[in-house]
Amino acid sequence: MVRNAVTDLDQLTQALARNLKSLRTERGFTLDALAARAGVSRGMLIQIEQARTNPSVGTVVKIGDALGVSITSLLDSDQEPQVRLVPPEQAIRLWTTDTGSHSTLLAGTEAPGPLELWHWRLMPGDASTSDPHPHGTTELVHVTAGTLTLDVDGTGHALPTGTSACFESHVPHGYRNDGTEPVEMTMAVSVPEPR
Repeated sequence: MVRNAVTDLDQLTQALARNLKSLRTERGFTLDALAARAGVSRGMLIQIEQARTNPSVGTVVKIGDALGVSITSLLDSDQEPQVRLVPPEQAIRLWTTDTGSHSTLLAGTEAPGPLELWHWRLMPGDASTSDPHPHGTTELVHVTAGTLTLDVDGTGHALPTGTSACFESHVPHGYRNDGTEPVEMTMAVSVPEPR
């Protein structure tokens, strides 16, 4: 069964609006305080809370980091049972390029801090950069196809198929495909509990 992409996007927009407002209120943040903490404009937060915009992945990550929650929590439209199964059609594709690169959030949890599981595909010549995450954030990457160039704080590291890497991602970092074949990788991101 093929789901309507517009309906899916509307559901994500509504879930993000509802969850952002709820989490911001729970944590006692004003719009101005959260905007300053996340490095996102107050106007953008208002538009998100009113479900009038679909923010970039980078914006959602910054807001999640500032709230101390995963992207999954911001986009989750259902109550989570003890065991939460995420079928392939419910995985959330958050980044795509015209050449076919994409990142897909497979699953996430909040205990003890946000933990996310991702699948990435990078086509030859494509790259994705990330702003630094909060101190204590760790990323694990496992390359299942191609050779990934992992940039961490200005230094590139080649990860051929079968190679894994672990790094602290509180510094600028990114992923590149300098090769001629698509890169496939699985990534886990662990964010510390908010203090």
